[in-house]
Amino acid sequence: MDKEKSCGAVVFTRDEDGQIRYVLVQQRSGRFCFPKGHVEAGETEHQTAMREIWEETGLRPRILPEFRETETYEVNKKPGVMKDVFYFLAEYSGQRIDPPPSDEIRDVRLCSYEEALELLPTESRKNILTKANAFLCAL
Repeated sequence: MDKEKSCGAVVFTRDEDGQIRYVLVQQRSGRFCFPKGHVEAGETEHQTAMREIWEETGLRPRILPEFRETETYEVNKKPGVMKDVFYFLAEYSGQRIDPPPSDEIRDVRLCSYEEALELLPTESRKNILTKANAFLCAL
């Protein structure tokens, strides 16, 4: 079985009322997910996550190193290939979501926890969001 590795983050900010808001990207397929992408040669996991966040949202957040979750799944278009995606938690403030033009990303949305849960298409991503939200609420 072949393996692929990607990294990304559950990106969040706090609105003027102190409520946590999450960034979701809508892929070309229409599905929503967290910013993520393949690790390039010589990159650390955090560097990959930061690059992907920038490429997909135009944001430069700060990674909270205490949070790291893994999602593993079979790649639909590549039979026999398993992918591990490592997600971190990344906070931004005082920035505007301003994604550069992309063939991969259709939209970027800022959502409440409940809205994000509704938009995420898989149980594994919903679980990652739930763990991230619990982590933030415990801080």
